Amino acid sequence: MRIGITCYPTYGGSGIVATELGLELANRGHQIHFITYANPIRLSERPDILYHEVEVMNYPLFQYPPYSLALASRMAEVAAAHSLDLLHVHYAIPHSVSAMLARGMLAGTRRLPFVTTLHGTDITLVGMDRSYFPITKYSIEQSDGVTSISENLRRQTIETFGVTKPIEVIHNFINASLYSPAVERKPGCKRIVHVSNFRPVKRVLDCIRIHAIARRSVECELWMVGDGPDRGAAERLAHELGVIDSVRFLGKRNDIPALLREAHVLLMPSEMESFGLAALEGMASGVVPVATRVGGVPELIAEGVSGFLCDVGDVDGQAARVVELLGDCARCETMAAAARREAVERFSTDLIIPRYEAMYRRVMEAG
Repeated sequence: MRIGITCYPTYGGSGIVATELGLELANRGHQIHFITYANPIRLSERPDILYHEVEVMNYPLFQYPPYSLALASRMAEVAAAHSLDLLHVHYAIPHSVSAMLARGMLAGTRRLPFVTTLHGTDITLVGMDRSYFPITKYSIEQSDGVTSISENLRRQTIETFGVTKPIEVIHNFINASLYSPAVERKPGCKRIVHVSNFRPVKRVLDCIRIHAIARRSVECELWMVGDGPDRGAAERLAHELGVIDSVRFLGKRNDIPALLREAHVLLMPSEMESFGLAALEGMASGVVPVATRVGGVPELIAEGVSGFLCDVGDVDGQAARVVELLGDCARCETMAAAARREAVERFSTDLIIPRYEAMYRRVMEAG
């Protein structure tokens, strides 16, 4: 199949999932075309994956450049030039709207169905805003196929927007060969890791507080991977709590699999997670997640088996779980093995990617 993929090419989960999906589809022999305003961060250079940049005209009349219109035009151009079979857009606004316009632009010459994947904040934050609610609802209903990354998000979409369009839950996935446990970790104290875009919803300050409490009972260090608006506040808090010497702010990194292999526990104290991709990557790497009981996370982590679930803001409870794991090597290793097994047996690419392929075939045959 010839598939066009559009996403936000950033360090957010939706962009990572879309890019990884394109790579996996290409590995299975499909021709992949990314249509975005920048090259996706995890996209490797290979002849079977093409990148088409969306350029937006800067004109004084436009206070806000009309990216969605430029994207629609580019989608139509690429689809016509490369005979695309369909578009797969990640994040409803504005990508599904642009795909809908592109489909209409080509209606007289060719059929161009599109699939929309809902990732979370496109529904729970952006789509619920009064300015975007009607168009979000309409674009979902006009999609030829709709998927969500968790059952929780599917249910929330139906309750919020009242859509009647069938929504298929296709969980996020993991390349179990790329994300795998270390044969032997580097020597040193126990390592806690947090990976995010450091937005307020990720509660990165809780990571610092949890680490400071855990340090009273067990020697450990915290690796903060990523960057964003709350990094400065997190660094200041680490100074204030006297733990800055045991906290490493590593910034945005492309070597996430290698970093995860060196960790023992992954912290994900988020206020909301529609799925929890960072936790899945950690689990596949043999890292036990200590996360919050929100959104789709309980669909991923089996409490007390492959990880721990705590209430949002309960830093004492999360710190206790970290100490429990780091202070009991046998327990940590048993749960790490269970986490790896859960990731491979439920969320591996061999299980998830064929479900996307099946949906593509359905929307192509529907016309």
